[in-house]
Amino acid sequence: MYKVLIIEDDETISSIMEENLRKWGFSSFRINDFREVLTEYTAIQPHLVLMDINLPFYDGFYWCTKIRELSTVPIIFISSRDTDADKIRAISQGGDDYIDKPFSIDLLIAKIQATLRRTYSYSDQQLNVLQYDNLVFHIEKQVVFCGDSEILLTKNESRILAVLIRNRGNVVSRTRLMKALWDDESFVDENTLTVNVNRLRKKLASLPSDDDFIKTVKGEGYRLL
Repeated sequence: MYKVLIIEDDETISSIMEENLRKWGFSSFRINDFREVLTEYTAIQPHLVLMDINLPFYDGFYWCTKIRELSTVPIIFISSRDTDADKIRAISQGGDDYIDKPFSIDLLIAKIQATLRRTYSYSDQQLNVLQYDNLVFHIEKQVVFCGDSEILLTKNESRILAVLIRNRGNVVSRTRLMKALWDDESFVDENTLTVNVNRLRKKLASLPSDDDFIKTVKGEGYRLL
């Protein structure tokens, strides 16, 4: 689930955005202390930021610059300041898009989805992580975190989990998973896939969660619940 951080001091606007983001399946967060935006950003580590310009203490341009010192996370400016100068400054200081207020929720969601597709569809360079419910999977380290617990995966287990998370909610065929495991050095057959899926299941079951994450769809493949 993608995490979206809302940096907007208008309570009505921020609550409307938060409510609609959750309806669309995003995990949304709002800044509580506008003097500590960077601290809250670092704690949340969002996949995308929605940034107003007119904020208490420091404006959105300032916080965009500060975030850019740490990360390339996509930032969409949302502001009533609609001059070309403001838009040029927003983009030149690291913004990825700009939406004028008042705006439609449909446009906002479309912009967010398009930005996330461009940023994360083919690689996860931003945080090098994938998230599913309360699981956080660090791809490079091949480690899954859940609360204070963590498990180390093998290369094959990591490939299986990555494919399943990226296709969350959909059935992934056994053939597709075998192709994900098959490299130049080894051929993967049906039995090898079954063994690796079962090992991955057991490791995930050891985490402090009530969920049985991987469901077998008879005659088709697997999917995440």
